[in-house]
Amino acid sequence: MEPIQKPSFWRIRSSWVLFGFLGIAGYFLFTEHRAHVIAFLPWMFLLACPLMHLFMHGGHGGHHGHAGPEDNKTTPTREDR
Repeated sequence: MEPIQKPSFWRIRSSWVLFGFLGIAGYFLFTEHRAHVIAFLPWMFLLACPLMHLFMHGGHGGHHGHAGPEDNKTTPTREDR
């Protein structure tokens, strides 16, 4: 006996209704608040700079040293070879 497969997200009618509702709500939200958003847009760009700096430094450990234990080794020069 084969297990019953769950239908794809795109084949479910409620998902299409959800996307339709979100699209209509997004349209009216944009058209009603366009003046506020456009006036606030330059400040959002300025705010994005410190936020990106804050959240994107997590990938390499912040502002601490980047040298690991293997980086402390000296590389041989031509005279050492």
